[in-house]
Amino acid sequence: MQKISVIIITLNEEKNIARCLNSVVGIADEVVVVDSFSTDNTKNICLKFGVVFLEHKFEGHIEQKNFAISQASNDLVLSLDADEEISPRLKDSILAVKAQNTHDGYYFNRLTNYCGQFIKHSGWYPDQKLRLWNRKKGGFAGINPHDKCELSPGSTTKFLKGDLLHYSYNSISEHVLQYNKFTDIGAREAFKNGKNSNLFIAFYKSFWKFHRDYFFKLGFMDGYYGFIICRLSANATFLKYIKLRELIENQKKLH
Repeated sequence: MQKISVIIITLNEEKNIARCLNSVVGIADEVVVVDSFSTDNTKNICLKFGVVFLEHKFEGHIEQKNFAISQASNDLVLSLDADEEISPRLKDSILAVKAQNTHDGYYFNRLTNYCGQFIKHSGWYPDQKLRLWNRKKGGFAGINPHDKCELSPGSTTKFLKGDLLHYSYNSISEHVLQYNKFTDIGAREAFKNGKNSNLFIAFYKSFWKFHRDYFFKLGFMDGYYGFIICRLSANATFLKYIKLRELIENQKKLH
């Protein structure tokens, strides 16, 4: 039987963490929670579940998750966000992996709940994630705040049945606040990587983002919230590139 370490990073997740931890009971041989010094009840809830609870300065989503991986005792790791939950069908699939581990990594679909409604289109589903893998074969990469697991060349993967349930936003206001925060991070990362931006780029990319998600990815089939998601996602794209342009212009003024 293959042992699994579940890794989770947290910051003030008292509303979500118990649901996440309950969902891995029977899967996890170890749960490692790396917390960024929460000021709510996150720590007390985690300790009731008997997890390994570590406090570590947050330097980025990618960096924090890779630190969590380094603290795991088992090579097979399952990475979850605090607002995610393993569905019963996915739990069965993971238990089958524990019984017979045949690949280096496993990916599955993530289904997001937005304001109480599961979103089946809008570019949000199927949202395939590689979250179960042999840590000797890879780790988190990407561009903050959008981390992703990348395996070394030649690694084998398999798709698992069942959804990872993601409880994203309870209100539209939460979504707006989050994308404002994420576009700050995204603009800074793009600036560090030397990307360019201007008003035309910002307009074009946001225009394409809405039309792709709402029409080509069938966002209209998600009804009212499908439109809201596609509209706000396009706004976030516009905002990211405008913030990037501002950073570029500020740098020019310094020279």
